[in-house]
Amino acid sequence: MPDRGFVRSPRVPGAWRPAAMSTYPDDPFIAKPGRMAVAASVALALAVGFVAGWVWSLPAGILALLVVPLSRAPVRRVPRGARAVVCPADGRIVAVERARDPYLDRNATRVSVFPNALRLHANRSPVDGEVKQVWPVPGAVFGRLRARQAESALWMRTAAGADVTAVHAEGLVAPRAFGGVKAGDRLARGQRCGSSRFASRVDLYLPLGAAVKVELGQKVYASETVVAVL
Repeated sequence: MPDRGFVRSPRVPGAWRPAAMSTYPDDPFIAKPGRMAVAASVALALAVGFVAGWVWSLPAGILALLVVPLSRAPVRRVPRGARAVVCPADGRIVAVERARDPYLDRNATRVSVFPNALRLHANRSPVDGEVKQVWPVPGAVFGRLRARQAESALWMRTAAGADVTAVHAEGLVAPRAFGGVKAGDRLARGQRCGSSRFASRVDLYLPLGAAVKVELGQKVYASETVVAVL
């Protein structure tokens, strides 16, 4: 049974969400991290079309059509409640288990989300709190080639003193998942805090006492789905 104040989610069968919800203001239609990619893909399609003919510009045009929806920044309804941990990305739950947090060197509950390649590629803050440290992937593309496993990690601490670590495995062409966020910043639950195009799994490391509210295989939505209650 869920904690008091949680109701059945009308969007995801079998899921629970807080009864009280609020809307967090986000970027305009295209998120800032995606504007350059959208502009570049559209410019490439136009350039190829003018130089080589519109038939040859078809692949670049398809790329532009894919980049635009992935870079959207819709307003999401964010759960209220200081103890709620929301999902940092769209996708499905692929792991709920006890594990070792490699960044804070502690035993923790790990909840893993695998993003859908055709859904929004954006990272959002799982909790209200202060950014204690950010571990970016080493360097740009060549740094990723050297790294055995390229990851970005974000360590946050809530007002109640709970530590939450979000870890994002990155692909070779993915930008830094938590780019633009630095230690000392304060993030609101559901706030956009990075981009994760073409990247892979997102891991949340939570305190062992956290009450997990999701199940394996469940479809989840960034900012809207409550992953756990601290």
